[in-house]
Amino acid sequence: MDRVMKMAPERGVVIFTLNSCCMCHTVTRLFTDLGVNALVHELDHDPKGKEMERALLKLLGKGPPVPAVFIGGKLVGGTNKIMSLHLGGELVPMIRNAGALWL
Repeated sequence: MDRVMKMAPERGVVIFTLNSCCMCHTVTRLFTDLGVNALVHELDHDPKGKEMERALLKLLGKGPPVPAVFIGGKLVGGTNKIMSLHLGGELVPMIRNAGALWL
């Protein structure tokens, strides 16, 4: 858990993913399309990826552990939460407030 929490504030937006996860790709693409240069950390390319996955599952409380999105160093959630915020017009202001979007 320490490693996840240490990485979370490294950039305005940090996304933990798995290379084989289609929803991870979708969420990452959304941030890219919005003009965000997120730090994307693929857990399956990390020797401690499984340990980090378990930590993310504990933080999220339910559902799949990835994608897990941190904005401004705070855990926002997974796919459902990110898409809900985006469709509700709340995601872009959050990203701006974190200093990760200048438009």
